[in-house]
Amino acid sequence: MRLIVLIPGAMFASAVSAQSGESTYPSRPIRMIYPFTAGSTVDVMARVVQDQLTQRLNQNIVADSRPGANGIIGTEIVARARPDGHTMLITTGSFTGNVVATKKLPYDPVKDFAPITQIARSYGLLLVVNPGVPAQSIKELVAFAKANPEKLSYASSGVGNMTHLVGELLNTLAGVQIKHVPYKGSGPALTDVIGRQVDMTFISTVSVMPFIKSGRVKPLALTGGDRSPVVPQVPTFKEIGYPDFEMTGWYGLWFPAKTPVPVVARISAVVKQAVASPEMKAKLDELGLIGVGSSPQEFARYLQEDLALQLRIAKKAGVEPL
Repeated sequence: MRLIVLIPGAMFASAVSAQSGESTYPSRPIRMIYPFTAGSTVDVMARVVQDQLTQRLNQNIVADSRPGANGIIGTEIVARARPDGHTMLITTGSFTGNVVATKKLPYDPVKDFAPITQIARSYGLLLVVNPGVPAQSIKELVAFAKANPEKLSYASSGVGNMTHLVGELLNTLAGVQIKHVPYKGSGPALTDVIGRQVDMTFISTVSVMPFIKSGRVKPLALTGGDRSPVVPQVPTFKEIGYPDFEMTGWYGLWFPAKTPVPVVARISAVVKQAVASPEMKAKLDELGLIGVGSSPQEFARYLQEDLALQLRIAKKAGVEPL
């Protein structure tokens, strides 16, 4: 497995056109690509960011869903886009997860992108099961899975996605055999769990809360280190005997490489202001997320750390790149 180091110095080309009109930017609508399906967790976050940027930049932001290959298709579109600040990528930890899970990406995650900011992070992913699963707790789920090898299945947002890695981590740490069923996004994955075609999935609180409240899925455990305020009754895996089971989700923004530094800095600053606003904080609280609004340099360092974490999890779970 090849380790790619995401270093801050590689994320920007020189400020080629620092005079390129930061004052007139953006001069037309900005296309914000999210590389998963409508209804996915990143779709929900894209709409939140779209609203905030539209208000604060006085320019339309067009959210554009380009799903496929666990986010690789949409991500490549941004990598190849003109670096003028009018095309950006919004996605999840699948950005680094794809480095771990894919032998050969059609883009370089360092050279082809300029990190803008980490928008927000989660308290972790919820493991939810449909009401047909005979388990009210992780202990009961593991006992059933051990007694019925490969009878249970879990849906993910795609091969190599965090929702895939964390499922394999559960198989490894609990000593069970729950079958993996990959989808093109969390939306269709959750739909099939609700429809009982698949038994369970790991998903962000961003899109699953209405279905928990209506009883269409049951939350059993959270992958983060602390309980989430939106589901305070749900324990973490750490609490119930899995000390090495910790993974949180996050959302970030990127431009294509060589986007002028002032443009990158401006969007980063605008997102930071938005995250600090009472309006967006209330929205993030409702979604069970923690606002971040990091600088481009801080985000680049975080990407390096997250890649190292996902490599460790993939190794522990026995996930090999395809």
